[in-house]
Amino acid sequence: MKQFQIYGLQTGLIQPGDSLLDHITTALSNQGLILLDHDIIVLAESAVATSQKRIAALQSIKPSDEAFRVAQQYDIEPALAEIVIQESDAIVGGIPGFLLSIKSGHLLPNAGVDGSNAPDGHVTLLPADPDSLAHDLRKTIHEKTGCTVGVLIIDSRTHPMRYGCGGVAIACSGIPAVIDERGRKDLFGRELKVTRRAVADNIASAAELVMGESDERIPAVLVRGLDIEFGEFEGIELIAPDECLFIGSLKKAYITPP
Repeated sequence: MKQFQIYGLQTGLIQPGDSLLDHITTALSNQGLILLDHDIIVLAESAVATSQKRIAALQSIKPSDEAFRVAQQYDIEPALAEIVIQESDAIVGGIPGFLLSIKSGHLLPNAGVDGSNAPDGHVTLLPADPDSLAHDLRKTIHEKTGCTVGVLIIDSRTHPMRYGCGGVAIACSGIPAVIDERGRKDLFGRELKVTRRAVADNIASAAELVMGESDERIPAVLVRGLDIEFGEFEGIELIAPDECLFIGSLKKAYITPP
């Protein structure tokens, strides 16, 4: 049976401009851990955004006419609506309190803008260019330690028709985000036609169990012992909205006459 370990890395409160690597290194030392080849470092997007100073004060935002219209339609603060509009590539709908956005190919509530784990009156935005950050951090770790590692930046998301949040990777470097299982055989010898394993998202969900969502101060996780390939893998594999089972089906249902 394959086994792996997950270690939550508890840090001090991360401040704007802080070095994430310094926080990780200190947490590892405090917990008697050292990095090994084929470890995976998983970082919470809120910690990354804070370190990048991606924090906005709601009081400083001047809502546009569109923001007031959206705020009234979906019962959210006009200042928050303005930030979400600015951060989104497209707004595709919403429910009271939340907008459903597309940003950089990701479908997510409020374009990733989040008031939890942010100072009063502020919100954190999604990290800027998370793929480059994950890549650079992986390379820096290799230069400093000689270890070949993977780096993920993750967020928590809801799933269609389900209560609760799970983890999803928004950046991945050093390991494949998705493993293609097409061509393999199932238990009865049938060839798999469409199956791909969402490795990065599965790791993200496992890390979420350790990180928590409130005041745990565990913005990073060390994952060790996973039997996957390490190398020059970069990025998350995304699909177009029309090819997505959920978005494509709903779009067709709304535009196709009965």
